[in-house]
Amino acid sequence: MSPESITPVAATAVTTKRVQGRAQARERAARNRRLLVLGTRVLLLVVLLAAWEIASRTKAIDPFNFSMPSKIWDQIVQWTLHGTAQGSLGEQIWTTLYEALLGWVAGVTAGVVLGIALGRVRFLADVLGPYIKVLNALPRIVLAPIFLIWFGLGPASKVASAVVLVFFPVFFNAFQGAREVDRNLIANARILGASNRRVTLQVVIPSATTWIFTSLHISFGFALIGAIVGEYIGATKGIGLLVAQSQGTFNSAGVYAAMVILAVVALLAEGLLTFAERRLFRWKPGGSHGAGGSVE
Repeated sequence: MSPESITPVAATAVTTKRVQGRAQARERAARNRRLLVLGTRVLLLVVLLAAWEIASRTKAIDPFNFSMPSKIWDQIVQWTLHGTAQGSLGEQIWTTLYEALLGWVAGVTAGVVLGIALGRVRFLADVLGPYIKVLNALPRIVLAPIFLIWFGLGPASKVASAVVLVFFPVFFNAFQGAREVDRNLIANARILGASNRRVTLQVVIPSATTWIFTSLHISFGFALIGAIVGEYIGATKGIGLLVAQSQGTFNSAGVYAAMVILAVVALLAEGLLTFAERRLFRWKPGGSHGAGGSVE
């Protein structure tokens, strides 16, 4: 068939098939790459665990201090089936998760509100900036014993520890996000008669959302750290208490088992945040911003 004999409809059909073929090829390539990455991750984990198990069993490393994956698994199974001295394993996980969630919500709320406020009001940033820098420079993890004295062994001291760890990364990202808003958007909104309140709610906060979500990914991990440290120092329940008791009885498998449980909880939380972010920002062609700012 000569090129002259090809009708416009036939040419369009051929072009459409070619485009569809290229799209399907790209989808297959992307799917194959995802499977390759996933398989490599699993293989790497299996190799590391096997090497750890072999090194412990052959005494290449001290099994008393480093334990081994099989004993760690046995410890998790024992806690799951028979519980702990303070109750079921699920109860310990929920206690830690409850404290971390409360601290995370409180820290995120305070960080977003103050970050947006100081990012929008220069006077507040000038007045409060030095104090926030000083507080941020403090080793906040050492505040956990003080919170324990103030609030006792209950959840309040762990929540407070989580709040101080969560607040600052969220605050600085919210502050920088408020400062990075396109000035043309603000100017256009003012030309249309928007008040300061409407500009903040309808322009600044939506524009800073990607910055805020960036801090949420790391801040929940900080909330877990705050809750665990507080429980480790003094508590009646929680994963941190399991770590402290395992350490006190020289049960290295128990310490590693608690770390594995915390890692699973953190990964699940990260997955939920990533899913929420993708649903919220699926209209955006680019990725999220990053990095925290500083109060000028």
